[in-house]
Parts: sequence; structure tokens; C-alpha cells
Amino acid sequence: MFHVVLHQPEIPPNTGNIIRLCANTGAQLHLVRPLGFTLDKRSLRRAGLDYDDLATVTVHADFAACRAALAGARWFAIETSGDRPHSDAAFAPGDALLFGSERTGLPASVLTAIAPGHHLSLPMRPGNRSLNLSNAVAVVVYEAWRQCGYA
Repeated sequence: MFHVVLHQPEIPPNTGNIIRLCANTGAQLHLVRPLGFTLDKRSLRRAGLDYDDLATVTVHADFAACRAALAGARWFAIETSGDRPHSDAAFAPGDALLFGSERTGLPASVLTAIAPGHHLSLPMRPGNRSLNLSNAVAVVVYEAWRQCGYA
């Protein structure tokens, strides 16, 4: 299936929603440190992030470690400044779908690591800034899954 990569997520409920999304679609979730929340059991339960039996979640020390762990994946960066709509991409199982933090998005140093033509965006009305992170992840994951026949 797909790899959903959250680069330095900050808001626990967004990550909780994405964990549930991954559990329901079979996607694997990768969290890139630093995180805006702690991952101890008590904090996770309080934020609705008790995911032990719901989804596959891996935490990486930094972006380089995540890239190394997913060395065989094709990477797509989903960012408001993306070159083309997410629906123009031809997704395949094993692709890595990279999303930035809620406050700052993806830093330039991370974006330069993603191949040209793999910078995607979600269509929005002019003048709007962005979608909620968990909503953006859901739109892209379901489009990728649809393209693969929901297999």
C-alpha cells in the first residue's frame, strides 16, 4: 500500500485522524521528528492517538532516516505550492506521500529532495491558504487508492 509521511506534525488530533485513516486504508504512517506532542502512552490516549492495534506507525529521527527507510519508494510532496494537482499524478502501491507540518508546511531543504514533477497540490479557490492536514491527507490517500482499484 502507500506510505503517508508527516514531516514534523504539530497537532495531535490531526495525527490521530490520520492514524485512523491509515488503519482504514491500509496505508503505513511515518512520523518524522521533532513532533509537536509526546508519544508516551498517557499522552497518546489523551489525544486519541492510541494506535497500537489500529495502524502501522513508524517514527523516524529525521527526514534523512525516513528517506533511507523508504529507499525504494517514489516520493510525492503535497504542498500548497505544488506544480500540479494531485489528481494528475499516476500513483502506485509503495509510493510515499509527504506532507508538511500544520504551521510551516515543508521546508525548502525537504522539497528539493523530491523529484521535479512530484510536487503536488490540492485544487482550492483563489485566495485560500490551505486545507486542514488530516483532510488533505485523506483526499490524496483516497485518490491514490482509487487509482489502484482499492486493492
